[in-house]
Amino acid sequence: MRTMQYTILALALLAAGCSLNPTRQEIGTATGAVVGGIVGSSVTGGSTAGTVVGAGAGALLGSDIGEKLERK
Repeated sequence: MRTMQYTILALALLAAGCSLNPTRQEIGTATGAVVGGIVGSSVTGGSTAGTVVGAGAGALLGSDIGEKLERK
């Protein structure tokens, strides 16, 4: 459980470092990383590896979705 809390804190700090007017791709990346980290942690019973892999996968997927939304 503590790993998930640290992951969420780290991702929130990274998201706060974005520009004042983030693009949809940046928002998608940050959101995807947070959601992916939570899902990865939940699925693997709180393992660090599951959290990191979930956050990475979520960030990639969120970035892709955000990029596609920007093109519209």
